[in-house]
Amino acid sequence: MLPIPAVQGGAVENLIDFYLEYNNNNKLHEITVYSPWNAKIKTHPTLSSDVNHYHYINVNSLKAKIERRLLKFFHSSKDYYNYFIEYYFEKVYEDLKKQDYDYLILENCPGYAYKLSQRGHKKLILHLHNNLLHSTSRYHEIIFNSLLKILTVSDFVKGRVSSIQPDSKIQTVLNGIDLKRFSPKSNSPVSHKTIGFRDDDFVIVYSGRINKDKGLSELIDALLLLKERLSRVKLMVLGSSFFDNAKNEDDFIRSLKEKAKNIEDKIVFTGFIPYNQVPDYLQLADIAVLPSMWDEPFGLTVVEAMAMGLPLITTRSGGIPEICEGVATIVDRDNIVNNLTTAIVDLYNNPEKRKQMAKSSIERAQLFDKETYAEHFFAAIEELNE
Repeated sequence: MLPIPAVQGGAVENLIDFYLEYNNNNKLHEITVYSPWNAKIKTHPTLSSDVNHYHYINVNSLKAKIERRLLKFFHSSKDYYNYFIEYYFEKVYEDLKKQDYDYLILENCPGYAYKLSQRGHKKLILHLHNNLLHSTSRYHEIIFNSLLKILTVSDFVKGRVSSIQPDSKIQTVLNGIDLKRFSPKSNSPVSHKTIGFRDDDFVIVYSGRINKDKGLSELIDALLLLKERLSRVKLMVLGSSFFDNAKNEDDFIRSLKEKAKNIEDKIVFTGFIPYNQVPDYLQLADIAVLPSMWDEPFGLTVVEAMAMGLPLITTRSGGIPEICEGVATIVDRDNIVNNLTTAIVDLYNNPEKRKQMAKSSIERAQLFDKETYAEHFFAAIEELNE
């Protein structure tokens, strides 16, 4: 529900931008993108593409708000999504039903496959970024059977889809990042002083969305245990609760700041940082700690940290081990606070180990460049024509 191009951020939206950029550069296909409108798009250079075409739905106009209110009133529990998403889908469908595309690629919305299949559409491909389709999902058999191909972002997600029915049409296409953007630089426009740290501080970075599933609360608990033992250790929290929500704090962020009051001189919450500036901030850190407490489908922030040459501590969660097994310290989620404490102390006390991990991280990250991701994405789709 965020716009393409990704002017408001969003992991899925950035990944879509990557394969659209690849398509524009290589002139592979004529692609029409349906997306919510945002005023930041108006002068965006990607709109000039001669192979990627954009059809926008203004979901925030006065007319749209009134229509959504009416839809909310008549919204049925039989609908797959909430009224806001259902409204967007119907607006897209008004144009979609007039067109004749070779394939419809559904980004992370298995419910759209259900809705389209009930209206007679058969050329459906699902690009699945989350654990949204498995043997207990709503209408899972109808959705599974309606799809020509299911592209999953990790073998973990593939395994969950395979719980419906193992099938060759389920294929993993690993995500990618912009390795030119995420790579160590000789200088940076931001410094320790920029965020209020000293040059000799040992900086841990947490990067990503801030919510209960991401393990930031547990990381702060670990720092509270270490506050006397490792006085030089500081934490930079890079991100906000929802994409470009730079100013507003939710209850969870306020609870984290309350918990950290005794060590507030050791923690900086940067708030939302524009995506193109994230590498500059990551480069300030000595290590990254990304202690996800849920089954992460992939973990783009893990790849970004590795690409920046950061020794990494993370958790055995979902698809994360597929990305960094052998180059990161991966801890179990059971007894997580003590596990994080032990791992942080280990890296703090072992500069040579950090140096080797940094080198291995950069090497491993080369597997996840955006061009390889886009190439594999289109190759998987083109197999349907063989």
